[in-house]
Amino acid sequence: MIHQDPLRAIAVGLSLVTLGLAAPAYSRAAQATNASVLQQVEAPEYPGLPGPGKKCRIDDEFYFTYKFTEKPRMGTAILRIRVFGRDENQSTAFAIFGRYDMPSMAGAHDSGEQEFKLNKKGAYLLPVNIAMPGGWEVKLTFKRGDAVVFRGAFQFDV
Repeated sequence: MIHQDPLRAIAVGLSLVTLGLAAPAYSRAAQATNASVLQQVEAPEYPGLPGPGKKCRIDDEFYFTYKFTEKPRMGTAILRIRVFGRDENQSTAFAIFGRYDMPSMAGAHDSGEQEFKLNKKGAYLLPVNIAMPGGWEVKLTFKRGDAVVFRGAFQFDV
């Protein structure tokens, strides 16, 4: 039986942990839980939008309409958004971001947040890659500067 000085054993153990050669005293599950708690951010709400082509109010001064340029099917479908001011003139006052996925397979086809591109006519465009038939959802976020001013979502079937 080997007898060691308890203080020396503690010092050696701390050195190994510091160098990453030994695991700390708490479990990997505790590490994962603590990390996920630190990374939690409030999940924003995306209220449902009226159907394609209908006016969707952003605030007191602006509204938008949305629709696909063609009926969505397998492959790439182009989502078009047009923003209008109170005076009914088209506006490009916002940065618009979209995210699409299949709610029934959450995360499997998640596009991540992508910024819409403006075309020469002032319409916002986003290519939506439809990987398989079924129900899809698009989440929209409108920003002015760094501030989010509107969120909404709609669903469609392929």
